[in-house]
Amino acid sequence: MSSLSRTLVRRTLSSVNFTARRAQFSTAKLLAEQVRAPQPTQQEAKEEPLTHFGFTNVPESEKETLVGQVFANVASKYDIMNDAMSGGVHRLWKDHFIRKMDPAPGTKLLDVAGGTGDIAMRFLNYCKEVHGDKTASVTMMDINPNMLKVGEERFQQTPYHGSGQISFKVGNAEKLTEVPDSSVDVYTIAFGIRNCTHVDKVLEEAHRVLKPGGRFMCLEFSRVDTPIISSIYDLYSFHVIPAVGEIVANDRNSYQYLVESIRKFPDQKTFAQMIRNAGFTTVGDGYENLTFGVAAIHSGIKL
Repeated sequence: MSSLSRTLVRRTLSSVNFTARRAQFSTAKLLAEQVRAPQPTQQEAKEEPLTHFGFTNVPESEKETLVGQVFANVASKYDIMNDAMSGGVHRLWKDHFIRKMDPAPGTKLLDVAGGTGDIAMRFLNYCKEVHGDKTASVTMMDINPNMLKVGEERFQQTPYHGSGQISFKVGNAEKLTEVPDSSVDVYTIAFGIRNCTHVDKVLEEAHRVLKPGGRFMCLEFSRVDTPIISSIYDLYSFHVIPAVGEIVANDRNSYQYLVESIRKFPDQKTFAQMIRNAGFTTVGDGYENLTFGVAAIHSGIKL
């Protein structure tokens, strides 16, 4: 590596470290602004395990509320921000995700953390356009009523509204109480699993509700391994994305959390092993990198 290249890398890494310190402050500020539950006693606090909320550790009982507030804040601008942050690339990832699924006619899909309906819409469109199928159906589930409302309003403007092919439910990915065992053909979760408190419980529930032969598919931000690209990606994530969130959604802190949550999520190989530990069988490595590993598709079969 040339002297100039080494200098650029040192400056880049120095800037990333500085930005990470600023990110910790931003998340701490976000935490301070939330309406917190009554504080546990000292003994309770000592006994309760901690989990991560971005770069900050919080009691497990608080994370769901904090994440819920983030998505309540961003729901109305979620789709616009996805385009702004990724330059529209997220649309290509989701199109490829559905092509990789290649659902057969009559497929029953459970789309968890369904958000504003990107996956559900693409699924139904694919079934109609590729197979001429109007028997496929999707239950779109999200723990956040604000996000689910945006998705429901979006479907009201389509021919699927009132067709019986789409339904909406508020539900927790860690405990799908209203979904029977072995009842769905495909389970999807796109850009949602990293926000869950217990990822292992999410995977166990996915395995439970799938029929034998059913397929688990997850699209999630992941780990970039190429050092130079990783450094550039960190600079973009910590400098640009929160700034865009402030401009477009008037909410820097929520997007600061979302960036931090990506860095706290397990890398591709670790997450693939978690999927296998939940009882799924994977083919090959169990995942496909997208855009240098910025995102990845994970897939498993319930045998």
